[in-house]
Amino acid sequence: MTTTSPSTGTPETEPELKKVMGPKLLLLFIVGDILGTGIYALTGQVAAEVGGAAWLPFLIAFVVATITACSYLELVTKFPQAAGAALYAHKAFGIHIVTFLICFTVMSSGITSASAAAGAFASNFAIGFGLGEGPGLALVIALVFMILIAAVNLRGVAESVGLNVVLTLVELSGLLLVIFISFFAIFGGQADFSRVVAFATPDDKNVFLAISTATSLAFFAMVGFEDSVNMAEETRNPSRIFPRVMLTGLGITAVIYVLVSIVAVAIVPVGELAGNDTPLVTVVQTAAPDFPISALIPFISLFAVANSALINMMMASRLLYGMSKQGVLPPFLSKVLPGRRTPWAAILFTTAIALGLTAFVSVDPKNPIAVLLGGTTSLLLLAVFAVVNVCVLVLRRQKVDHKHFRTPTVMPVLGALLCVFLVLPFTSGRPAAQYEIAGILLVIGLLLWVATFVDRRVRGYARSAAIDPEELDDPDPANDPGPAENSGSAKIEG
Repeated sequence: MTTTSPSTGTPETEPELKKVMGPKLLLLFIVGDILGTGIYALTGQVAAEVGGAAWLPFLIAFVVATITACSYLELVTKFPQAAGAALYAHKAFGIHIVTFLICFTVMSSGITSASAAAGAFASNFAIGFGLGEGPGLALVIALVFMILIAAVNLRGVAESVGLNVVLTLVELSGLLLVIFISFFAIFGGQADFSRVVAFATPDDKNVFLAISTATSLAFFAMVGFEDSVNMAEETRNPSRIFPRVMLTGLGITAVIYVLVSIVAVAIVPVGELAGNDTPLVTVVQTAAPDFPISALIPFISLFAVANSALINMMMASRLLYGMSKQGVLPPFLSKVLPGRRTPWAAILFTTAIALGLTAFVSVDPKNPIAVLLGGTTSLLLLAVFAVVNVCVLVLRRQKVDHKHFRTPTVMPVLGALLCVFLVLPFTSGRPAAQYEIAGILLVIGLLLWVATFVDRRVRGYARSAAIDPEELDDPDPANDPGPAENSGSAKIEG
């Protein structure tokens, strides 16, 4: 990246990110990013929609994710820069409000995902420590959890590939433990595999709509693969290794998810599993109630969802900080804590939204926090994925001077159609509350954008600031001299 020295006015080249990731570390990163809250919290809710065929929505979600992953692979190997969907939309359309909306939608998905994790954390915490169940208790635990996440975020978290390896292995161990303990029960004659092929849909839905609804929910468990494009600049030879590694990572997680959902239904009657907030804990307790190690499952679940929440809130606050730094959101959101050099204003703002969402959703007993907000996360990201699939087709006319992955044209076309299918209310079967939450979040973003635009006009700026997606990839405010409006580093466009 080339910048201009403020002291001499001459161009100077910033050092590139260190290329530390090979195939093995990238694979662990992708698997670790996909594993998390979804499978730990939503297996029971998926079973509530389709009965014993709970494995089918996860399999369909894998197919949709794989098709979209092929579009990401073409774009990340063609433009190996750490900026993701916002960069692709910016290159394809060059319309700043579209780039902003994509960026804000991704940020919002981080907030809803973290809030969903808070709901799952509350349920597993109550069971793990024997506190009983109740919506009031779950809400208190979820709110306290989000505040603790904010405190850790304010203190500063040093992310590293090595830490991600450890977290991935812990999350993976919990799911493998569920599978192995279930196999122990299966070989002991405790399983009923006739339930695995038995569809049981809610009274108001036909089979097709029930599968669509369950797939829309199960897709939350597959998201995360798209985050790996942010590691492109730190990966050795990304054009060569990304396709094989990303598709392998998706395949590994799909196999684990399908196995977990099959053994869950075989071990636990669908009536007990459907709507269960802690389905994997119930599976292990049913399969081996006296097996000492089974008591670890609630605590491994806590670890998995806590890690998901922290990473998502870090992403959300840093994206908000980056947009403020570039002058497209109010400047107060780029305030940095002097000692820790963390974006305290953005952290507090995103945490306030997360707390509000968690409290708002908790008033609806029919839709647990993790379910409603997990579904909203998949809604937001599926909308982004539809745009990314279109970007592949638009950017085909833009050539690059290196070899890159090219997906068959039918794939992004099919990917865009499937993503839109799972977004539309009359085909996806989503509850209206998911659209309300997504709409509220986007309205907040647009109001902030308009307020910033008006403020700049009132104060005499002849032009408006615009997002440069390539400048959003540095999560560490310590590397930035200050808000764009003060430092003069904003990208100003006509």
